Amino acid sequence: MKYIIMCGSNHQYINGIPRQLVTIKDERILDRTIRLLRDCGVTDIAVTSLDRNFEDCGVEVIRYNSHGPWVCCFLPRSEPTCYIFGDVYFSYNAIETIVRTQTDDIEFFASAPPFSPEYSKPWGEPFAFKVADQGRFRKAIEKVKELREQNQFNREPIAWELWQVIKGTPINQIIYANYTVINDYTCDVDCEADVINIERKLS
Repeated sequence: MKYIIMCGSNHQYINGIPRQLVTIKDERILDRTIRLLRDCGVTDIAVTSLDRNFEDCGVEVIRYNSHGPWVCCFLPRSEPTCYIFGDVYFSYNAIETIVRTQTDDIEFFASAPPFSPEYSKPWGEPFAFKVADQGRFRKAIEKVKELREQNQFNREPIAWELWQVIKGTPINQIIYANYTVINDYTCDVDCEADVINIERKLS
């Protein structure tokens, strides 16, 4: 299975640096994810980005333009693929859970309440999709785009909404019970405050 770390084409920055390349505890977020994947035995790793700053990460960089709604960020593929969000600071246990989890369909990985004391956010964050059935996954992405055009979502649809469509649950209600839960310090990094929070919690 190929592991693709999604770093996007429209980057959000922290102090002028794409947030996937921000350093936490002396290591860039992206480099850490690659290192942890390799520690878990993964050798087929790629990064999607249009930014040349990502070309020194030591793995294949796929220059994929994900123009359009957020759900377009998943590089179209016919083979089984694990899509990992590039702006997440992962624990070793989180990456190990993602790698070791088997599926012949689609699995989603995210946090869920009650959250770990080490966790930095008051809400659940998505971390990865592991996709064996690419046909079903692509149909779900197209369905999300269709529902978005019909203004059926209460907000811009992201990972949670895609998972709701895949599972057939109410599209505007997050259910913290039907996916693989990762509850430790693993968390999305959106801003400088998140960096400070994670470093403080891990010190």
